[in-house]
Amino acid sequence: MSATVHRRICPLCEACCGLEIEVADGRVQRIRGAEDDVFSRGFICPKAVALKDLHEDPDRLRTPLIRRGATLEPATWDDAFAEIERRLRPIIAEHGRDAVALAVGNPAAHKMGLLLYFARLARALGSRNVFSASTLDQMPRQLQCGWMYGHWLSVPVPDIARTRLLVILGGNPMASNGSMWTVPDFRGKAKALRERGGRLVVIDPRRTETAAIADQHLAIRPGADVFLLAALLQVVFAEGLARPGRAGELSRGLDDLQAAVAAFTPETVAARCGLPAETLRHLARDIARSEAACVYGRLGVHTQRWGTTCAWLIDALNLVTGHLDEPGGAMWPRAAAFAANTEGRPGQGRGIVTGRHASRVSGAPEVFGELPMTCLAEEITTPGPGQVRALITAGTNPVLSAPGGQRLADALDGLDFMLSLDIYLNETSRHADVILPGRSPLEDGHYDIAFPQLSDRNHARYSPAVLPADDAAHPPEWRLLLRLAALVSGQGADADLDALDDALLAEDLRRRAPQHADALLAALSPRRGPERLLDLALRAGPYGDAFGQRPGGLSLDRLAAAPAGIDLGELQPRLPEVLRTPDGLIDLAPAACVADLAQAAERLAEPAPPLVVIGRRDLRSNNSWMHNLPVLAKGPDRSTLWVHPDDAAAHGVAEGGAARLAGPGGEVGVRVNCSTDLPRGVVCLPHGWGHDRPGAQLRVAAERPGASLNDLLDERLRDPLSGNAVLAGVPVTLAPA
Repeated sequence: MSATVHRRICPLCEACCGLEIEVADGRVQRIRGAEDDVFSRGFICPKAVALKDLHEDPDRLRTPLIRRGATLEPATWDDAFAEIERRLRPIIAEHGRDAVALAVGNPAAHKMGLLLYFARLARALGSRNVFSASTLDQMPRQLQCGWMYGHWLSVPVPDIARTRLLVILGGNPMASNGSMWTVPDFRGKAKALRERGGRLVVIDPRRTETAAIADQHLAIRPGADVFLLAALLQVVFAEGLARPGRAGELSRGLDDLQAAVAAFTPETVAARCGLPAETLRHLARDIARSEAACVYGRLGVHTQRWGTTCAWLIDALNLVTGHLDEPGGAMWPRAAAFAANTEGRPGQGRGIVTGRHASRVSGAPEVFGELPMTCLAEEITTPGPGQVRALITAGTNPVLSAPGGQRLADALDGLDFMLSLDIYLNETSRHADVILPGRSPLEDGHYDIAFPQLSDRNHARYSPAVLPADDAAHPPEWRLLLRLAALVSGQGADADLDALDDALLAEDLRRRAPQHADALLAALSPRRGPERLLDLALRAGPYGDAFGQRPGGLSLDRLAAAPAGIDLGELQPRLPEVLRTPDGLIDLAPAACVADLAQAAERLAEPAPPLVVIGRRDLRSNNSWMHNLPVLAKGPDRSTLWVHPDDAAAHGVAEGGAARLAGPGGEVGVRVNCSTDLPRGVVCLPHGWGHDRPGAQLRVAAERPGASLNDLLDERLRDPLSGNAVLAGVPVTLAPA
């Protein structure tokens, strides 16, 4: 059979690169970057090639599993749903909907059906106990943007194509290709930045891959970002460098912001930051005086005690220096579909509300409809009214990705029932009573729902399925989730899913456009499922055809006819229409952030711990399941503990030797790798490892299991504003094994 070439958006990281996949005899033969892709322009990283390994992985589940005694055994889909109904419905009936918790991981963001229909399941269940990977990663950024701009996903990103000075704190886009910022080929764009006379500055404890190509690397002490950022703002105000411009005219709270940072002079914070005061003054002046500058912060600043406050100070610094919503600064993408900041009344909205309920045990406030993932174990193990007795997980592995992983694993064994939607029998799903596997990404159509809202250029792309799938033999995830929604809402596992899908869409349409609901429903036929929801979102979006009212506008038909995607242009200023705050103004001084900064000031004089741990990200292992793909797993061991040679000598450990690393949550055995890319007093261990737990079926990963960073960490350590886990700057001790 002759080979055919198919287009696919890569689903393995936030870069979302466009691929060409060559298929012959039903098998993937070759994967390469699509040179004509309107967004990624041929760029790919090693993860894209691993799609073949993922599709063919013998460990990937292809049939449901049901626990029979101590083992999980293959079952039919009908038997699996019958078991779910038999076990789950009595729990809801006896203990209420909050007795069932939901947990979802970041792979959902890369699968259109999973993301759109997990929301339908959550709505049908109606439980307050919803947990996601966001509180292990990005919730500080979402909360801060909600407070300042009125929506959780109104996230300004660096306009790297036009900036003259890019300052990165705690981010490593050379490894991540952006994070809360979708920017394929960061290396090439950073090179272009320097070729036009611009500068790249990286502020990070470690000399990361991004720091290695920067013009300047400032090795800050872990956890001190809040002090550095406040000091930069203090200099801007004290030296009369503030020029907020258009954004300032649409803001309130400038005087409160100035007062909040007044005490944080460079001289006051220098020792805590481990950086000279004059270095901070020069950086503040460079940012303020640059014609086009942007400050960007990511995982390292979000996963610490002051995560939300750091995120706020970064955007405040961009605004006060005149670099918010300006070319070359921090700008808002204008996504073609699913972006709340392109819907409704422009420039004003309801804003956000947090704390509508709280976790039962710790009292952690709800944020964005979620509770902290680090509260899940205690909600399962603490008896009393409202105790979590059942859990449904989707594409998540919190036993490895969340602090207190072993305690969570022990808690999962105490559940009355657990269901996992997952393609692997991993360290979390091994505790499930039923596993429903999703399909290979190559068997589903795809549109990136979240990432065009974070992209460095406006675009729209759709990928049809690369390989055929039998819906009866292996239903797509959206139908699995819809069937679960029917089950938990009392309609039964044998409900008519097409009728339910129609009813749910009709309900959405009546809420949005009551006078036109029937006509819109007819216009969206004959599609159903996620493609129908995508067609609606595109046609009703800012570039859409408005169902014939704007000829030539976007629709799924038009997008499907453009395999390389449709370029929608460079980022453009969006103020004031992007705002959804009740008063139509940017809140430059959210009260909770101002109060949190005051608490930081009280702790400024505390001595830094003698030894702390930070995480790291590797290009080949963004998620734990990637360790099971041969093309990504080969090469040097990436799970080692990095230690400065002087620290290794002081603690009696040696290159290649075994050591014990202990933290507030426990201790792990590690293999030592001495590195001068770290300052003294800091060790570095990547997340997502620890593949030595019995019962998991990840054979390649188990060959080099590594140690789980999260087994060291205390799940009670959280950013109090967002509930995000504290993963960096945690005190540890190191000793020979």
